[in-house]
Amino acid sequence: MMVVIVNAQTSFYDFTVKDINGEDYSLSQFKGKKVLVVNTASKCGLTPQYEGLQELYEKYGGDDFMIIGFPANNFLKQEPGSNEEIATFCSINYGVSFPMMSKVSVKGDDQHPFYLWLTSKSHNGLEDSKVTWNFQKYMIDEEGQLVGHFSPKTKPDNEELLSWIVN
Repeated sequence: MMVVIVNAQTSFYDFTVKDINGEDYSLSQFKGKKVLVVNTASKCGLTPQYEGLQELYEKYGGDDFMIIGFPANNFLKQEPGSNEEIATFCSINYGVSFPMMSKVSVKGDDQHPFYLWLTSKSHNGLEDSKVTWNFQKYMIDEEGQLVGHFSPKTKPDNEELLSWIVN
């Protein structure tokens, strides 16, 4: 078992993750942008949220806002595919063009260090939370700090979420 120490009050920008192609992907490239982090799955009742996320990305993505997807197979094995299969599914079915990362675990003993940071107040400085299902949404501000999260059932066109993006 690999143990990764995450320092308290680490910034979002301190993480390097793997993208869907297995390449290093530094989150520091998003300095100055709001980022919506979403754990995704291809065989979930909430999977159609990909469409709304892509619409959000097309409308607001760019200099001030970004969406990052993290496929995860933690809930009823609803993301069984390989990274390549996930990338193909997202492209063909939803035209996803926002960055997708390699499949990770968002909870449990094998939780990815980045998700440990997102869900632990001792690490993120804001709140303890649990990823309760696919498509939970975490909000990162322009300074790389967690500022809150939305439940999986919160749709991408939710007024409170849109207000956070534009203000």
